[in-house]
Amino acid sequence: MISLADINRIVSEALMLIIRMSLPVLLTSMIIGLVVSIFQTVTSIQEQTLTFVPKVIGVFLMIMLLGNWMMTELSGYITNLWSDFSKYVR
Repeated sequence: MISLADINRIVSEALMLIIRMSLPVLLTSMIIGLVVSIFQTVTSIQEQTLTFVPKVIGVFLMIMLLGNWMMTELSGYITNLWSDFSKYVR
């Protein structure tokens, strides 16, 4: 039978994996947004779509660069979870 400690460990590992995988993409988006915002302030350009396109391109590039690492991390987590499956269904 699965214990509360096992559930806590599984959820904790899943949340940490989500944070580790999303952090580079979110930081990229935040930094690009900050740079574009500073650019808009300096040049007095107030175009709303100006922030959207660079963010989309930056996030896309980060996913392209880190996609292999993300899939490896996710596959490792799922493999570990499934390898302990018999322990959880006793």
